[in-house]
Amino acid sequence: MTEKDIAEVLRKYKSGDSSEKEAVQALRELPFEDMGFAEVDHHREMRQGFPEVIYAEGKTQEQVLAIMKSLLAHGEGNVMATRASREKYDFVHREIPEASYDEAARIIYVERVQAPVDEEHRILILTAGTSDIPVAEEAKLTAQLYGNTVESYYDCGVAGIHRLFAHLDSIRQANVLIVIAGMEGALASVVGGLTDRPIIAVPTSVGYGASLHGLAALLSMLNSCAAGVSVVNIDNGFGAGVLASKINHMR
Repeated sequence: MTEKDIAEVLRKYKSGDSSEKEAVQALRELPFEDMGFAEVDHHREMRQGFPEVIYAEGKTQEQVLAIMKSLLAHGEGNVMATRASREKYDFVHREIPEASYDEAARIIYVERVQAPVDEEHRILILTAGTSDIPVAEEAKLTAQLYGNTVESYYDCGVAGIHRLFAHLDSIRQANVLIVIAGMEGALASVVGGLTDRPIIAVPTSVGYGASLHGLAALLSMLNSCAAGVSVVNIDNGFGAGVLASKINHMR
């Protein structure tokens, strides 16, 4: 429920178009809706500017569909479900035909508000390798649905650092950067030394045995000698996209 929705409930009650009971019932759903298996936070869009996001992994397709329907009915913003399979999308799409699916990002989404193009406040996403692209695509689509202009360059890691230097102009012009890497995670430190803009580092679970499913990259990024580098959890492209959006919208 948005501020506009609350104003409409109060207007109808004041004008006599709805009863006190009807107004109370409408406002009762403001904090959250108890669906038995989930308590959907309809207040979040008003507090944070974006509806609650569904983490689809571990949920049944019926649960994902029910929550998406609830979010669409009670808000006006874009709705998304992360870590979703093609099977869950096919099930949702039968009931919500306007829903789209990004295979690489594994996100089901309904885009009701399109982001304006803002060349002065761009988010730049860089990956060390091609294997990091799924995490990058999750971050990219998340940032776009949160209302940002996003640019991306993939497979420009330190093993061939000349590939990174080819994008120096974009690195220096970006308002905030998301740097994604597995293996030893060195790319975040290198990029941190090239720009004065905030960097969000995302370690990925890409790598051989001693990478420990991303733990090596996580520790490397946490120990970065470059100032201004923050770190999110392993493979957490969604979290990086949200944080980058919050930074990018600050004026």
